[in-house]
Amino acid sequence: MQQSKEKLVIAMSGGVDSSVCASLMMSQGYECVGMTMRLWKGAEVEETECSTQSCCGAESVEDARLVAETLGMPYYAINFKEEFWNKVVVKFAEEYFAGRTPSPCILCNEKLKFDTLYKKAMEIGASKVCTGHYARIGYDEESGRWLLLRGKDPKKDQTYFLFSMTQEQLSKTLFPVGEFTKEDIRKMAGKDELVTASKPESQDICFIPDGDYAAFLERHFPEESKAAKGTIKHADGRVLGEHKGIHSVTIGQRKGLGIAFGEPLYVTGIDADSNDVIVGSKDDVKKGEFTISGVNWIVKEGKPGESYRTTIRIRSRGPESEGTVYPLEGRRARVVFDEAQHAITPGQACVFYEGEKVFGGGWIE
Repeated sequence: MQQSKEKLVIAMSGGVDSSVCASLMMSQGYECVGMTMRLWKGAEVEETECSTQSCCGAESVEDARLVAETLGMPYYAINFKEEFWNKVVVKFAEEYFAGRTPSPCILCNEKLKFDTLYKKAMEIGASKVCTGHYARIGYDEESGRWLLLRGKDPKKDQTYFLFSMTQEQLSKTLFPVGEFTKEDIRKMAGKDELVTASKPESQDICFIPDGDYAAFLERHFPEESKAAKGTIKHADGRVLGEHKGIHSVTIGQRKGLGIAFGEPLYVTGIDADSNDVIVGSKDDVKKGEFTISGVNWIVKEGKPGESYRTTIRIRSRGPESEGTVYPLEGRRARVVFDEAQHAITPGQACVFYEGEKVFGGGWIE
């Protein structure tokens, strides 16, 4: 009796990467089912052209459906709007009103794509979820651990957004696109005559296509926004003016503060209890060490008392710098850079690497 083919769920955003991901898996003989997460996007996204270039847009759902039809695979658009609002949008707002700067794309991966969608996949008998991320997955026989590896295209590598993947999630996920460059993917899509072959990429947070986070929060969380207004103070204690809300600033910000001073001032601290925004010189915003929480160890479990030399990234588009990670109790760690870094921002992810491997990562406190 012939063994049935392995079933995969292809997470389809309606973009070229997930489209080629589906094509690659179909060509390898897998039984593929396409699924798109229909996410909450708000009336302002519905009414703008930006929605067609976002993973939330109605046109993206239709593009994913057309790709699935072209490839001859079943396709479903699943309503995840309530989960997205509760687990991503509300958390996004809570972080800003707590004086931190959140990373909603990481939360979406963690709470929806590799959790809620994964559960849907298992319900229909799929063994793995396959996505169009530029990353790779390996397995270390000696340690018995799954590894998260950089994508082959360094300009597109997305491992920063995937640091929180658990061992179980890594074992049940495929990233075929990570073996190729973006140029390769475009060529494959064109060869397969996929409707997404020349589709532009979305660069913004899907539910805030204009990039104005403060305005978004003021529309959808008006009471919290009003309560977040306060005073701008110099590091020496002088009151310099008022701000529109702690959700409207981030660590390291220089422009748009609405204050006049004899020299450039940068946001060096945000006090969510008093709503004070502290400003100082460029040197004041540099730090050499900090702590992270919610640490996810991938290469090995970090043990208090040990230390690991790694390269460290503290923002998605920022460079990596050398430093040392010291594991602490309670899924925390202390991170010490060799050289002080500009604008280490609470709420952002800190991801550390060992060559091509993601060693681990956590959230900056």
